[in-house]
Amino acid sequence: MKMGILIPILACCALALMGCHRPAETGEASDAKVSGESIEFSNGSAQLASLATMAPEPTKSAIVHLNGRLIWDEEVTVRVFAPFGGRVSKIVTQLGQVVQPGESLALIASAEYGQAQADAHRAEVDFQLAERTWRRLKELAEHGATSFKDLSAAEADYSRARSEKERAALRLGLYGGATNAVDHICPLKSPLAGTVVEKNINPGQEVRSDIGSAPPLFVITDPTRLWIQIDATEQDLKRLKPGQTVSVSTRTYPGQTFTGRIEVVSDFLDPTSRTIKVRGSIENSKRLLKAEMFVSADLEAEEPDALQVPAKAVFLRGERHCLFVEQAPGKYERREVQIGAERDGKIVVVSGLKAEQRVVTDGTLLLEQLMSEGGS
Repeated sequence: MKMGILIPILACCALALMGCHRPAETGEASDAKVSGESIEFSNGSAQLASLATMAPEPTKSAIVHLNGRLIWDEEVTVRVFAPFGGRVSKIVTQLGQVVQPGESLALIASAEYGQAQADAHRAEVDFQLAERTWRRLKELAEHGATSFKDLSAAEADYSRARSEKERAALRLGLYGGATNAVDHICPLKSPLAGTVVEKNINPGQEVRSDIGSAPPLFVITDPTRLWIQIDATEQDLKRLKPGQTVSVSTRTYPGQTFTGRIEVVSDFLDPTSRTIKVRGSIENSKRLLKAEMFVSADLEAEEPDALQVPAKAVFLRGERHCLFVEQAPGKYERREVQIGAERDGKIVVVSGLKAEQRVVTDGTLLLEQLMSEGGS
């Protein structure tokens, strides 16, 4: 009996409480007046207590954070392919070995190379025969025992044979071969000094001379010299210049940084990623860094006319960066700004803000929500 009376009483109390809160909520929602890009609160509004403002701070420089990737220094790197098709008969050099220019990396048994040897040997024999014929006719011509026509023809044959001999010898010499043997064994030699950092060759493997999409048989480079390839945006372009120092860090070595230098800033944007390729060099004498590592690149950029504000004061609205500026007590304006680098929780504002203006640092999302509800 008592329970039946208590339930209606509790229901009435709940309705009374809901009725008490609804006006307050309605009052809070209607307290802010939105007009265009501005929002204004009445004096004594409870929502003003959740807002905080501060003046921007001047800054002369900022740290730009970019992502990068380490690659081999192409100025000291060579990728070795087979100059002739054939079969690998012997591998002389192993991965990680230091080689000198002209040192053999592998031996390839090749019919094409054997033909080049035979051509060079034949050219040598033809040259010797043409030379003997020309010298004999020259002696005869000095004693009037042969005609000028025969001497001229012999001299022409001698000249052609010499040119063919030089051509065949130079072609064979490009690959380290000699003209005095025909063994069909092509020595695959290193064009420069360095360390073998990649090896894609096995004994008995068939190799081809047309490169196509096949990987190189050997990659030789100096691991103490690396390039860093950085992807920068259009906004970062004005802060990048050759000769600039860059601090490189990686998750592999937390707390440790490596110093590099920007060398080239690309003259075009990648049409797919819309990024600018920036290339720098980095010293790696201890060989701690490895090619194809992903790294972070930090560089100090000059911002002589810029201001900085807490990063939480800036928000994205579509593709635009905006913040709220205090126009008068209780009145705020949403303003689009151009931003720069971010460091230690503060972000650089390049344009759209003046030093004497105060910026909303707490309650930014509340203002944006109220303006959206107000249709702005």
